[in-house]
Amino acid sequence: MSVPKEARKPNAALMKPLQPSPELAAIVGATPLPRPEVVSKVWEYIKKHKLQNPQNRREIMADEKLQAVFEGKNKVSMFEMNKHLAQHLK
Repeated sequence: MSVPKEARKPNAALMKPLQPSPELAAIVGATPLPRPEVVSKVWEYIKKHKLQNPQNRREIMADEKLQAVFEGKNKVSMFEMNKHLAQHLK
């Protein structure tokens, strides 16, 4: 007899609001946000400004605002992006 699984609770550490750096705030706003929301807003920005490489959708072509977050790089992979975002959240 199996016991019904409980719905997974979001990790409290992930839902803690973090303060974006001034560079990241230019994209997501200056108010503290949980990490998943920050990532979501960055993706909204990327899609709104068509910054995904059409040949390789995993690659993000940085505009001026994103270059400030990505340490001056012109393009980063979507996996690299999270590493850069982490450095801009306190």
